Amino acid sequence: MNPKFFEDLIAGLPDGEVRDVRIGLHWTAVVAWVEGELRCGLASTQKPGGHSHDEPNVPQAGDLQGCSGRELVDLFYSDQPVLTSVGMAALNALLPRTPEKWIDANAEETLAQRGRGRQVALIGHFPFVPRLREKVGELTVLELDPREGDMPAEAAAQVLPKVDIVAITSMTLVNRTLPDLLKFCSAQAFVMLLGPTTPLSPRLFEHGIDWLSGSVVTEIEPVLRVVSQGGNFRQVHRAGVRLVNLKREDFE
Repeated sequence: MNPKFFEDLIAGLPDGEVRDVRIGLHWTAVVAWVEGELRCGLASTQKPGGHSHDEPNVPQAGDLQGCSGRELVDLFYSDQPVLTSVGMAALNALLPRTPEKWIDANAEETLAQRGRGRQVALIGHFPFVPRLREKVGELTVLELDPREGDMPAEAAAQVLPKVDIVAITSMTLVNRTLPDLLKFCSAQAFVMLLGPTTPLSPRLFEHGIDWLSGSVVTEIEPVLRVVSQGGNFRQVHRAGVRLVNLKREDFE
């Protein structure tokens, strides 16, 4: 990832006192005391490389709570995939919150409404793909691990410039491919970043994104329990997560 992209995202970010870090099978959570309140940030857990007897994937295991929030954010730059997820979760915990601008909406419904009769590209195979395919003009799914009907992620350079709507999984922030994908999008396309990892930061609008579809943890302790016990997002959502959207202010 272009370092400037992430540096823009964290510019002016407040610090916080880290209270808890959980690295689950599917999700990573960081809890921090920030600006007078307890916040929890989520990020997809990237799978570690190597074997369990190799060098540790989390060298600071057991000591992460001794770090400041900004120190955890800096782990995004780590070569260890798991620590990159910790850095992203910490970023989501520290981000200033603007609930007066949040929109309660479902990403699937937003894409269905805007994609009626139009060409849509979805980067990441989400559970709603079969339903969405019936509601839009044409749906192309790009996936690192393609399923039947998907195209490989490498086809992005050919597909994205030609479509009207691009919806990108926020996992591309964690694996650092998002800036390159945005370069392929048409200037006229509606671009959405979606998934629980999505930072609800207006700074992303400066990079060509129109709509952020993310999440906010509302019940911290229940969510931490589910994350720690390997819960998928459906389970984490039920435990206490609100789906939240943020749009570019000049976007209709």
